[in-house]
Amino acid sequence: MTSFEQKYFFLDCTLRDGGYYNDWDFEPLLVQDYLQAMDALQIDFVEIGFRTLKNQNFKGGFAYSTDNFLNRLTIPLGLVNKIGVMINGSEIADPKTQLICLKKLFKHKSKSPVTLVRIACHIHEFINCLPAAKWLNEQGYLVGFNLMQIADRSSEEITQLAQAANAYPIDVLYFADSMGSLNSDQLTDIIRAFQKGWKGALGIHTHDNIGQAINNSIHSVKSGITWIDSTVTGMGRGPGNAQTEYVILALSDYRQNRGNSIKLLELIRKYFKPMQNSYGWGMNPFYYLTGQYGIHPSYIQEMLQDQRYNEEDIMAVIDFLKIEGGKKFNLDTLEAARHFYSGEPLGTWEPDTLIKDKMVLILGTGPSIKKYHSAIEDFIDHNQPYVIALNTESNIRHELIDARAACHPARLLADCQEHLKLPEPLITPFSMLPEAVKTNLAKKVILDFGVIINNQGFSFNKNYCESPSSLVIAYTLAIANSGKAKKIILAGFDGYNADDPRSQEMDQLLKTYKEKSNSISLTSITPTCYNISVKSIFGFNQ
Repeated sequence: MTSFEQKYFFLDCTLRDGGYYNDWDFEPLLVQDYLQAMDALQIDFVEIGFRTLKNQNFKGGFAYSTDNFLNRLTIPLGLVNKIGVMINGSEIADPKTQLICLKKLFKHKSKSPVTLVRIACHIHEFINCLPAAKWLNEQGYLVGFNLMQIADRSSEEITQLAQAANAYPIDVLYFADSMGSLNSDQLTDIIRAFQKGWKGALGIHTHDNIGQAINNSIHSVKSGITWIDSTVTGMGRGPGNAQTEYVILALSDYRQNRGNSIKLLELIRKYFKPMQNSYGWGMNPFYYLTGQYGIHPSYIQEMLQDQRYNEEDIMAVIDFLKIEGGKKFNLDTLEAARHFYSGEPLGTWEPDTLIKDKMVLILGTGPSIKKYHSAIEDFIDHNQPYVIALNTESNIRHELIDARAACHPARLLADCQEHLKLPEPLITPFSMLPEAVKTNLAKKVILDFGVIINNQGFSFNKNYCESPSSLVIAYTLAIANSGKAKKIILAGFDGYNADDPRSQEMDQLLKTYKEKSNSISLTSITPTCYNISVKSIFGFNQ
């Protein structure tokens, strides 16, 4: 059994925190090898999953970690009395039902393979959850509390919470760097605030949004933290956590029993690296920004798993959330952020003033634009269409382009300086854009055409449109239709590989467009893999 005479405790919570990616449904062989690896490593505690009474949608056994389920696992002898589970404070925060819930969740320790129970609490739940520690202690369990989103609290508030904890038999009081945004100075202040009020052991659970999970764990230990969380390869929600394989190296001098890491490295190679490649946890620029702006990383995780969101979409959502607030994850908030625009969609420009009864040529950004640019320029000279180039496409001579179209706020912000250099007017939902974008485009000639993102399909109106997508081609097709163009010609819409999500998104967009009863038919004059009519650019120039 782990001795409380030792000073430092290392807890691996891979099967609990990592379950956010696979619904806590880990393969039996992985679990077997994982437990063997933790045993060889001589880890101090393994938090093997959640324990909950909630049962919505299918989740694997580690979402519930019942005694029956755990008893069917082959737990190595070295991990006996080192098994932990976590419960969410929200389930036991109501004083009226707390004891009832606890009795349903836990038998006496003598009848359970579980030794450690941690309660994850938001600040507002903490005081009401504290009495649970007394009951769990009486049942023979070690008890920990994990306080979330502590970064937003003052030192005085943290100290008061810590003082309240002293009245209960709590073995370790954790706090989580929930947004992965804390620096060393902030960590020091938080730890000192806890130490003013709490006389027991302190623990930390770090997240890796800005790549500081390991450094923050090291700094925390040097500042008085004695319990350290980690997961294999950092597997965990969003950017993940401090990586067990690095924590044991970086803090080896603080480990009583260093164990052997060979099985851990084999485990990573065999199971966790392939899973990481598949699920995509770990630091990236998006998670870095969530750490910077205090945005819940679940927003990024959700978008990365949703083919509707490309890089521009994710950046636009981040810009929205940093203004509107995104510390708590909410799917409704994400859906609202996805619309990117604000205010009434009514623009000041009506496309039919320039487009009515004209052929409209839309220039995409595919390689065929450059390959066939001479033929395309001949086509423009011969047919005199109204030419709209998407974004900053510049393979065709400027004097042949009538306007540019761009609508995605993130893309516009990135391209602002380029747009200012380009001579053509810019068609964009200007009045609906974020202030930062409007400010940067203040010196540009703007044709303000509004847009509403509506999953139901297209709608073409005098000075605005409804579009099922924020893609600029969808916006431009709507402009041509609202302007009552005679026909629409496409060039430079080569497409992507069949398995590329962007290809699927475009196919769906074109399908939705064709289903609109009064939509103008499309013809591509350069090669395309999309399901649209194709004619050769060279056949038009005879």
